[in-house]
Amino acid sequence: MPVKPLMRINIFADKINLILSSLITNIQILTELNFKAILTGVTAVLVLAGLNVRGQAFLENGKVSGNFQLDAQVYQADSAIGAEEVEEKMLMNAFANLLYSNGNFNAGLRFETYLNPIKGYDPRYKGSGVPYWFGSWKNEQFEITVGNFYEQFGSGMVLRSYEERNLGYDNAFKGAKVKFNPYRGVTLKGLIGTQRFFWEQGPGIVRGIDGEFALNDMFDKEGKCKTRVTLGGSFVSKYQPLEEITVNDTSLLKLPANVASWAARFNVNHGKFNFDGEYANKMNDPTSLNNFIYKNGQSLLFQASYSQKGLGVIASAKRTDNMGFKSKRTETGNALDINYLPALTRQHTYSLSAMYPYATQLNGEMAVQGQVNYKIPRGSAVGGKYGTDIAVNFARITSIKQEPAEGEYTIGQSGTLGYKSPFFEFGDELYFQDLNVEIQRKFNNRYKALLSYVYLNYNIDVIEGHPGDPMVKAHILIGDLTYKYDQKNAIKLELQHLSTKQDDGDWILYLVEYTVAPKWFFTFSDQYNYGNSEKDRRFHYPTFAMGYTQGSNRLSFTYGKQREGIICVGGVCRNVPASNGLTITLTSSF
Repeated sequence: MPVKPLMRINIFADKINLILSSLITNIQILTELNFKAILTGVTAVLVLAGLNVRGQAFLENGKVSGNFQLDAQVYQADSAIGAEEVEEKMLMNAFANLLYSNGNFNAGLRFETYLNPIKGYDPRYKGSGVPYWFGSWKNEQFEITVGNFYEQFGSGMVLRSYEERNLGYDNAFKGAKVKFNPYRGVTLKGLIGTQRFFWEQGPGIVRGIDGEFALNDMFDKEGKCKTRVTLGGSFVSKYQPLEEITVNDTSLLKLPANVASWAARFNVNHGKFNFDGEYANKMNDPTSLNNFIYKNGQSLLFQASYSQKGLGVIASAKRTDNMGFKSKRTETGNALDINYLPALTRQHTYSLSAMYPYATQLNGEMAVQGQVNYKIPRGSAVGGKYGTDIAVNFARITSIKQEPAEGEYTIGQSGTLGYKSPFFEFGDELYFQDLNVEIQRKFNNRYKALLSYVYLNYNIDVIEGHPGDPMVKAHILIGDLTYKYDQKNAIKLELQHLSTKQDDGDWILYLVEYTVAPKWFFTFSDQYNYGNSEKDRRFHYPTFAMGYTQGSNRLSFTYGKQREGIICVGGVCRNVPASNGLTITLTSSF
């Protein structure tokens, strides 16, 4: 009896399973041994420093956990798509986190190495070291952290430190942080520190306090009130030594050493309704981001939502005006941001719908967004056996209206108040608009499908800095089908099409992915820029990927071509250059 093709795949997969299982297991053992060696060294340092801790007990009584990731790319030059020669042939980013916990005490560190940084990452990451370490202790009321740490006040409009590894972004603080719960429902925070600037620390010192008050926990201990109210407020300041600079070879400007900001927020929840908002204000902060004007900054974010079984509605609005806030006044790249202003747009995940992502315009934008999620009931004629999910999303972002400041005739001129702006008026220039509809349906235990349509307007001049280029208007269609042969084997088919007369013209993408759960996946895809107005630039970007997973370990290989483009996460973006070659990714945790 002949062996069926599916059986051949399973037999082949089982053989490879044994090989990769042994490889990953050995890697994990070596990784854990290295981490234990590092931890032993850290313990010795603590003991020598005079801390009342015995090294052996420190190791035996606590818990050690961590994770490791390595991304390596082997490059091939491809002049057609603009992939340049890489002298090293291979570039690599890797990091390992180590966390030790023992009762109320926690300590950790992260080792990073960039030899040399993968293309698209800032070359200032080049090198190896331990840029992140911390120790913390807490009891019922206090939590004290020294070393490096991340923190967010409210929605982050005056302070948020975080890392986003896909963007090569990390603005961690180095200093001290205290969290205090003096009374039920009351949370107070205070911090002081400098920010990570690649392998160094930025020149500015950031100081902040935050308070949050859950009124129900404070005054309604029996929980009789159905409406829950939480109030909060923040104050953040930065210090960078007083500086005098010359702008445009004529104006001598005195830049303030201290810049303060504050924010107030609320959240009200009653049954199926939720309302929250935050207002932030920043005193005059002349920097390279705003052409050294002395105008105060402000931002307002408001969201309202309603949810019940089968229906969810959310509406949000945001105004941003001169709210760039960095701990180094001359920095313009993705580094040293004190605050965080997310883009009020849907974060698309499919390749072609994410080709034109929006980046928050810190110097001024007016944004609105609304989304409705509805589930057509299961068992109905339209909903089918499992129901049908429909999501409709709309976002529109424009400039703010700007008028000459009193006694000034040039908007945005260095050394002046810059401009004045009516708070609730939209500007005339459209930055971004996105209307998208997504329908998902499960037909039976084996087959499910997704259909999506996106229409967007994208101001490539403002967002990407392409002066004179026209507004990109694009229609995008997406179809995603998944069929499960059995509990282990599934195939996914994906087809995407982008139609536009601007920029690089029309694109088509198709993808086939075969999964052998829970360990294997194999993917082939191709993007084809068939509508490019320059016929000699109508390139294919084929890619093959495969991956193997064993427990908390994952190894994947990707070979193919990557188009040049923008990657954004939460309104923060980086440019990815064109490349051709092999990418290897290994992740492990314990």
